[in-house]
Amino acid sequence: MNKLKEYTKLVRPLDIVIVVLLLIGSFVPYYIFSKQQMAMDETSEVVAVISINGKEVKRVTLNEDTPHEEFTLHPADKQYNIIEVKGKKIRNKEDNSPDQIAVKTGWISKPGETSICLPHKLIIEIKAVTPTKDSEDDVIIPL
Repeated sequence: MNKLKEYTKLVRPLDIVIVVLLLIGSFVPYYIFSKQQMAMDETSEVVAVISINGKEVKRVTLNEDTPHEEFTLHPADKQYNIIEVKGKKIRNKEDNSPDQIAVKTGWISKPGETSICLPHKLIIEIKAVTPTKDSEDDVIIPL
């Protein structure tokens, strides 16, 4: 019982406020990503954007009809990344980076998910894209 009194003397009221704020703040990313998932509607399509050094090199639509495909990207001399697409998911199957973080990430398929290979500056990012409407009502014809 004496040890409990010693510990309560060490804890100040502001410490409790800080701990509660940090605990609430830890749920903020979950809230943001869940809102992003809810923003996707039926007309949105899921697209994997592959970029090297900040420049988009390939865009792949991910749906049930997407065929199984593998392709190799060469970010620089003596660097390679083998990307595999299978239906609604994509992954960095193989690369020659020392840490293999992108390979260990595995399959990604949900908007907001990323697979990053830092040594090769390669990023695979899943995005929800709303297709643009091309309707005749939007066309303005001059008289």
